[in-house]
Amino acid sequence: MNPLVISHEHPDWFKPLFTELEKRSIPFETVNPTQHNYRIDEPRPEFSVFFNRMSPSAYLRDGVQGTFYTLNYLKHLEDQGVKVLNGYQAFTYETSKALQLQLLQKLGIKYPKASVINHVSQIEEAKKGLRFPIVVKANIGGSGAGIEKFDSIEEVREAIGNNQIDLGIDHTALVQEFIPSRGGYITRVETLGGKYLYAIRVYTNGESFNLCPADICQTTAGTELVRNACAVDAPKNGLRVEAYTPPQEVIDQIETIMQHSKIDVGGIEYIIDDRDGEILFYDVNALSNFVADAVNVIGFNPHEKLVDFIEQQLATQLTKNESLTF
Repeated sequence: MNPLVISHEHPDWFKPLFTELEKRSIPFETVNPTQHNYRIDEPRPEFSVFFNRMSPSAYLRDGVQGTFYTLNYLKHLEDQGVKVLNGYQAFTYETSKALQLQLLQKLGIKYPKASVINHVSQIEEAKKGLRFPIVVKANIGGSGAGIEKFDSIEEVREAIGNNQIDLGIDHTALVQEFIPSRGGYITRVETLGGKYLYAIRVYTNGESFNLCPADICQTTAGTELVRNACAVDAPKNGLRVEAYTPPQEVIDQIETIMQHSKIDVGGIEYIIDDRDGEILFYDVNALSNFVADAVNVIGFNPHEKLVDFIEQQLATQLTKNESLTF
């Protein structure tokens, strides 16, 4: 058994990670969390580190069965003493936008106003106190899936009448203010080991909700990024990206969020509300897909930093295992 196991279901997102591991001759194996099984009474697995890369958007790729299963398996591994990167608590936040906002509320960090619903009949009540436009956002989404924008209550009623609103795989959703972005961009900050790694500004057209950095293939100067650095199925979505360094206060808030959520490798997105200049955090992501063609965008390869981190985790676990033998 290899010391490192990586659990993922997307065919392209993690190829750069695998390339860097192979470059350093670090043995690893992969498992598919959408086609998997484990025994409740099995002995502790022999691998040292389990890296969870399960995506909540897997239901778009016939992988819905992997989502709640992964929560069970991560808890099983942690109960056995296995070191899990992006473990049970991290994935709990990854699979609940409601819990993400509840964490921000607890930490006193600002976010777009929202209510949580479990049936479309509750949208009208939930939107009270919210300014239009609003979005109905599936609790478990990913890659912009499960988000619908409405400019008026009449549009909401029409969509309900036509059975057009899908609350997602756990039948839970946010009713949330749609925030007009100052400057036409959102900011995504990547973290590693609970610490700031880098940030990018993603310029949008205001209509697309798929802001996956691995799917963005153009700089703000109009230069096409190396296409083989993007996911093979990356859409030609017209999004543009540039490197950016947030204020230290924002970095401190982001590190606080990641440390409380126990996300080892993740990204957080925030937006500046064009109406009042408020910085609002709206997405806590435990599936950090680094920006495509990163060297040309941010000046370094974040996968090298990620593998440095993995090597440290492997070395720590090896030391612990050796100490147990004496």
